[in-house]
Amino acid sequence: MVIRDLSTLDDFRNVVALEIDVWGAEATADVVPVPIFVVTVKRGAILLGAYDATGRMVGFAYSLPGLKQGRPMQWSHMLGVTEPHRAGGLGLRLKLAQRERTLAQGLDLIEWTYDPLQAVNAHFNFSKLGVVVEEYLVNVYGDSSSPLHAGAPTDRFVAQWWLRSPHVERTVGGHIEPGNVRRPAGAVLVNPPVRQGDWQAPAPAAPLPDAPTLLVAIPPRFTDMLQQAPDLAHDWRLATRDLFSSCLSRGYRVVDFLLDPVTKGGLYVAARSPQDER
Repeated sequence: MVIRDLSTLDDFRNVVALEIDVWGAEATADVVPVPIFVVTVKRGAILLGAYDATGRMVGFAYSLPGLKQGRPMQWSHMLGVTEPHRAGGLGLRLKLAQRERTLAQGLDLIEWTYDPLQAVNAHFNFSKLGVVVEEYLVNVYGDSSSPLHAGAPTDRFVAQWWLRSPHVERTVGGHIEPGNVRRPAGAVLVNPPVRQGDWQAPAPAAPLPDAPTLLVAIPPRFTDMLQQAPDLAHDWRLATRDLFSSCLSRGYRVVDFLLDPVTKGGLYVAARSPQDER
C-alpha cells in the first residue's frame, strides 16, 4: 500500500469517485467537488491518497487549514476507506500520515467531528490516536443525504488530537495497548442501558452524580439501529445529547472510550480534572 499527497485534477476526480463509493450514491449532495480540492490544496489543505498494489485508490484523508481561538491548526474533514480495506489498519496509516504532514507545517492540533454513538469510531479515536473531547455539536450538519445516517440528527463530538502531547505520543507509539480496558476505579456509570428485545434502550434521565469520573454508555450496532429501530436510535441520540452536554458544561472532559469486545458497545470516560498534557 502506498500513501502519497494528491495534487492533480485526475487525483481530485478519483477522490470524488471514492467519496461516492464510500458514502453511497445518494450522498452526492455532501461530496467535496474538484474545484474545492484545487483551491484548498494550494493553500495548505492536506489531501492524501492510499493506493493498492494495482494502483487503484482505496482510501483518502482530507484536512483544511483553520484557526482555533486564533491558533493555526488543521481541520480533518474526511477520511474514507473502501470496504475491503477497513479491517487492515489503513485508516490508522492515513491518520498517521496526516499527523506527519501537519507537524511538518509547524502545527500541533488536528480536529474533526464524529458521531459519538458510533462505538468502533470512538475506539479508534481514543485508543489508537489518543484524542480528547471538550465540545458537543447538536445537528451540526443538518439532514444528511447519506443512507448511513437514516435521517437522524447529525450530533457530533469534536475530537481534539494534540499531536505533540505525551499521551498521543504513547498512544500512536503503541505504548498504550489498543482495546485495553482502562475503567478508572470509583468511576460512576450514569446511564446503565435497559434491555429492550434485541436492543439496548437508554436509561431514564437522572441528575448527574457528583463524582470526579463518570462513565456514559452507548449502545452496540448503532448503524443497524438507525435502519431497523429508528425510534430507539432517536431516543439514544436525545438521551446522550443531554448527558454529554451536561457533562461538558460542568467541566468534564471526555478522555477515553472502553469498547466492549463482545457487544461492540462501550463506555465513555469523562473526567472532571484530567491531566492536561498538551
